[in-house]
This record gives sequence, structure tokens and C-alpha cells, in this order.
Amino acid sequence: MTKQQALKLYFGHDAFRPAQETLIDALLSGRDVLGVMPTGAGKSVCYQIPAVLQSGLTIVVSPLISLMKDQVAGLKEAGIAGSYINSSLSAEQLGEVLRRARAGRYKIMYVAPERLGTEAFLDFAREAGIALVAADEAHCVSQWGQDFRPSYLKIAGFLDALPERPPVGAFTATATADVKRDILRLLGLRDPLSITTGFDRPNLFFEVVKPASKAAYMSEYISERRDQCGVIYCATRKTVDAVCSGLKRNGVSAARYHAGLEDGERKQSQDDFISGKVSIIVATNAFGMGIDKPDVRFVLHYNMPKNMESYYQEAGRAGRDGAPANCTLMFEDDDIKTAEFFIASGKNKELTDKERKTVHRRDVERLDKMTRYCEIDGCLRAYMLMYFGEKGVKRCGYCGNCSAKGRRRG
Repeated sequence: MTKQQALKLYFGHDAFRPAQETLIDALLSGRDVLGVMPTGAGKSVCYQIPAVLQSGLTIVVSPLISLMKDQVAGLKEAGIAGSYINSSLSAEQLGEVLRRARAGRYKIMYVAPERLGTEAFLDFAREAGIALVAADEAHCVSQWGQDFRPSYLKIAGFLDALPERPPVGAFTATATADVKRDILRLLGLRDPLSITTGFDRPNLFFEVVKPASKAAYMSEYISERRDQCGVIYCATRKTVDAVCSGLKRNGVSAARYHAGLEDGERKQSQDDFISGKVSIIVATNAFGMGIDKPDVRFVLHYNMPKNMESYYQEAGRAGRDGAPANCTLMFEDDDIKTAEFFIASGKNKELTDKERKTVHRRDVERLDKMTRYCEIDGCLRAYMLMYFGEKGVKRCGYCGNCSAKGRRRG
């Protein structure tokens, strides 16, 4: 089977998106890669195609249990045998997954980074015939990144412990120059092919509005888009519940999604949104990773995220089909206080005291830059591109600060 045939058979696409084929070819040739590709660019295909074309098992390091479950469910639907190993499995379930993996029943296995340092998993990996290791959300390895996970530092040691080092692919949607350097160094990538596809999404209209009443503005915003599907992001679970209830009272087809809900309700909300049974999903940042819904016409942020990386990734879930889509952020001063609270209360048990202080300082710096985005008069697109190390035009003509459309709405 060729890579084009695999793309069509498993994913239903006739052609690769930009950079996908180049990264796939590099991995198939045995070369390490770093792919920095925006949300919707198809990062997972870059390691899933090599996984199905090669003999052996592909290990994918992933930071979130919900993301693993979504990815494995997607693989199953596509006809690819996949599994995951994380703390949600009982000892009996873990044993069964490893038994099936030893028997060659899986092509892809998603693994929590903490698992890599355990002797039991290392013993399994040394005998498993690993063909490829992929680090998803690779920015988690860097203290410069927005989601530093010290357990990602185990990846390099895990690779060294294998009898034969497989090619390694590192993938992320957002990475500044500092983060990219850390990924290359801390994962120990060898002569990697490094590709950044570019952060500009010309079909997305970015705008920041400062309404006197967020609820009133949202109501008008949604009423103008009754025939469209969209995502509304909120900073807290309480706000998600309130916003979703308000929409339903007004006759809007909506569902909610956050980590405080039972697994069954979260799955039902996600399935209903993907299938089109409901047109709007109201969610915290727990929603979105691994969700490939192409026809999202708007992403509305009810609250300001705490950094540009999170905002870009969440807003980028709009317009994956390439058609025009709106990314609107409602901003008020209280959003800063909420973000500061989350930064101050963040307690990552993996971090040492020194690391915690470093991460806190960088979180505050990122919040300052996110706030600056919400307050500038200049081009929003140019600001965003410059943040990620790309040069943008002074005025793009298609954002809330550049266009007449945006000035009317502000």
C-alpha cells in the first residue's frame, strides 16, 4: 500500500495538506522530524500514515487522557487498530492491552509520558518492536511552553533504553523560537527535518470586542448565526453552565463540555456537536484537542485565555475546511483577574519549587502579551504572527482592527 492509498483508505482524503507528505517521507526513511503545524493542519496524519505502512508498533506520547480516548476512537472508526495506556485503566485492563500489543494486534499505542519511566513498560517496549515514537503536543517538554510537563523529559531516556532507537516525530500546533529549540534539544532529535508551516490562517477573521454586556453581545452574535455551528469558550465551569443554560432558554441548540461533568455527558455533548445534532458547544479549554470538525464557522471566547498559545489553538478550531470563519474574543478587565487567579492557583505536582517559580514567571509574561493583544489598536493578525516569530504586514485588512467590518462590531 502506498501512502496515497493509505490516506484515501483510512482518512478519506485524495491529497495531502501542506508539509504532511514531506514529514511522512522523512519518518518512513528513518529520519527524525519536528512539525510545527497550526490547528487543523493534520499533524496526527503525519505519524499515523507511517504507522499503518510499517511493521511494528508506533508509540505516541500524549498528555491528556481525553485526547488519547478521542484519538483511539477516531482510529477505530477509520479501521486502524489502536490502544492507549494511562491511569484510567485498571490493572486487568492494562494487562490485556499489553497482551494484545505483544501479539501484534495494534498499530498505534497512545501512552501517558509518566508511563515511559516505569520498568514494566520499559520491559514491554524493549520486546515490542517499536517502529516509530511520536511526541504529540511536544511543546510540553519546554519550560518556555504554556503547558510544561516534566514527565515529557522522560522521552529522551526512554529512547536511549530501547535496544534500537526508532525514528522520532515531534509535533505541536504552537511553538515560539525558544520552545522549538527546547524540543530539538530535550527530546534529543537527531538531524531532524524541521518544518513550520506558518501560523497565518487567511480565512479566519480575528476580532476583539469590549461589550458593555457580554451576555447581550453574545445573544446578538448567535442570533446572526442561527444556521452556523460554533464553539463558545469560557474560563470556568460555572460560566459554561450559565452560558449554555441561557442559550437553551432562548431556543438555541447547545451542549456543554467541561471536566466537571460525567464522562457520559461529555461524550454525548461531543458526539452531538460533531454529528450536527447540536449547533453550538459551550466549553472550557478541556474541549477541542483531537476534534476534527471542518465546518465550525465561529469560535467565540466569552473570556480571555491566559496566553496567546491557548487562544491561537482554540480559535484555530474554526474554519478547518478553508471557508471564512470568525474568531471573536470578548474582553473585559475582569478577564485579567480570572487569568491571574488560574496562574496563581496552578499546582503542577510534577514541578520542583524552582521550576514552579520559573513557570509562574513565564505564565505572567505570557498573560501580559495576551492582554496586550486585547488592547492594541494595530493589526491583530500581525501581532499574532510576530508573537510566533513570523513577519506580518502592518495592516492585514481582514481583522477587527483593520477592517470596517471589525470597527462596526467593536
